Amino acid sequence: MEASRIGVIFDCDGTLLDSMRVWREAETELARRANVTLSAADTDALTAMTIPECGAFFHERFGLGASGDEVIAMMDELMLAFYRERVLARPGALAFVQGLAERGVRMSVASSSPQPYLQAGLERCGFAPYFDAIVSVDDVGASKREPAVYDRAREAMGTPLATTWGVEDSVYAVHTLNAADYRTLGIYDCDISGTVESLREAAERFIATFEDLDAATFIEWN
Repeated sequence: MEASRIGVIFDCDGTLLDSMRVWREAETELARRANVTLSAADTDALTAMTIPECGAFFHERFGLGASGDEVIAMMDELMLAFYRERVLARPGALAFVQGLAERGVRMSVASSSPQPYLQAGLERCGFAPYFDAIVSVDDVGASKREPAVYDRAREAMGTPLATTWGVEDSVYAVHTLNAADYRTLGIYDCDISGTVESLREAAERFIATFEDLDAATFIEWN
C-alpha cells in the first residue's frame, strides 16, 4: 500500500507527550482548593471529560469557584506553564513521527486538551511541523466518547477510514475508535479508566512504548 494512503491520528497527552501525571496533579490541586478528596469514580469520570466539562464538574459538584469558567481559569494557570516550559515527549515518539513523515504517511492529532495546551506542548517538543491538523474536542463540541474529533482529523488528512489509525493510551477512546471502524494502536501510560490488559485487548495492536515500534514495521501492518 502507498504510505500516503495511510493516516495516523495521535492522541496527545499520555501518547505523544508525557503529561498525564500532571493532569492528575492538577485535578488533585483543584480538589484541595475545594476541600474535597476525589473518589475513584470522580477520577474515572474526569478522564473522559472536556475542559469545560471538568470546570462544570468541579463547580457544580464541589462548589469550587464562582463558575465553571473560573475553574477553567484555575486549570489554565496550573497547566499552561507546564506545556510551555516543562513537558517532554514520550520516549521514541518524535523519532516514530519523523519516520512516518519521511515515508509520506499523513498524520494529525485529536485531543481532549484545549488548543493553547496542544500548540504549546507540541511546538516545544518538536511535533508541530509533522501534522496536517491539530484538533481539540473543543473544536467539534464533543468529547472522545464520540468520534467527531477523529473524523475532523481524518478529513484534514484526506485518508480512507479503512487505512486510518487512532493511537491512544485510553481504553474508552479506543472503544470509540473501534465503534467508528478506525484501526487502533494502544500505547499504555497511566490510564485510570482501564488496565494495560484491557487496553491490549481493546486495541488492534499494542505497544508499551514507541521505542518498541519503527515506522517501517508500522507500514507493514497496512
